[in-house]
Amino acid sequence: MNPLLGLLGLAARAGALVAGTEAVRAEVRDGNVQCVLLAADAAVGQRSKLIPLLDARGVRHYTRFSRAELGRATGRAPTSAIGIKNAGFARRVQELAAGTSLSQH
Repeated sequence: MNPLLGLLGLAARAGALVAGTEAVRAEVRDGNVQCVLLAADAAVGQRSKLIPLLDARGVRHYTRFSRAELGRATGRAPTSAIGIKNAGFARRVQELAAGTSLSQH
């Protein structure tokens, strides 16, 4: 398993993330999200709702994995977006992202 997907599973079990575009948007607006992973196959509409908000709030976001992979890693149904709320987990996500071919924005 990819180490980043493994970390997402751990973060999910720790309650340190939020899944789904609408839930991520709400937590970003409330200032509770440190970074976001977007599914590479997320619908254009989902991306257009989320990316401008992330850019406006200065929240780092990375595009990688499929909706199914993100959902499987976090024990959920396929999901387009995962928001990392915990600073420690977010730091590790960013470290792992720097060592892979993730698209960073």
